[in-house]
Amino acid sequence: MEGIFITFEGIEGCGKSTQAELLMKYLQSEGFDVVLSREPGGTPIAERIRDVLLDNTHKEMLAKTEILLYSASRSQHTGEKLIPALKKGKIVISDRYYDSTLAYQGAARQLDSNAVKFLCSFASSDLVPDITFLIDVPAEVGLSRINVEKADRLEQEALEFHQRVRQGFLDLANKHKRIVIINGQNSIEKINGLIMEIVKKKIKERRK
Repeated sequence: MEGIFITFEGIEGCGKSTQAELLMKYLQSEGFDVVLSREPGGTPIAERIRDVLLDNTHKEMLAKTEILLYSASRSQHTGEKLIPALKKGKIVISDRYYDSTLAYQGAARQLDSNAVKFLCSFASSDLVPDITFLIDVPAEVGLSRINVEKADRLEQEALEFHQRVRQGFLDLANKHKRIVIINGQNSIEKINGLIMEIVKKKIKERRK
């Protein structure tokens, strides 16, 4: 079976990281070779960039600097980790990928859309997820789940910013069939069940 690339997206506090880990554990229990990673980060170099991006003392960071750092992190992550794993037939799960850049830096930061799309394509080497799960919750709900004392630079953004991010994700879901919207206010168990059914169906298709 060829590799399958699954990504999880959503606003801060939506619960995507929990679901990504649950899916990994389920697939491993079924005997699949699974790689779980995250963005920004996923490799030593990309994790160093993550530290710079999310440091809540870096409030002076410009939007253009931000997207270039995300792109650098993604380029390393994709080339060093994701593509090699997929070529080996592994199931790769990433907690965020370039849809986050389109929503955060594109929709919320309102950077030039053509520049954002180009950077996403360039940094990802045109690697497109097979399935993207958008765990959707209202911005108020997501932010209420965050520990304010430990909030990173993006988590500390104003409510209006996170509302634009959410709308950006929903707009992307309306454009791309690979993006599955899941109500993040359902129970963890119900969300996990929905995700597993979709992934099992995709695996079955690949085995034909």
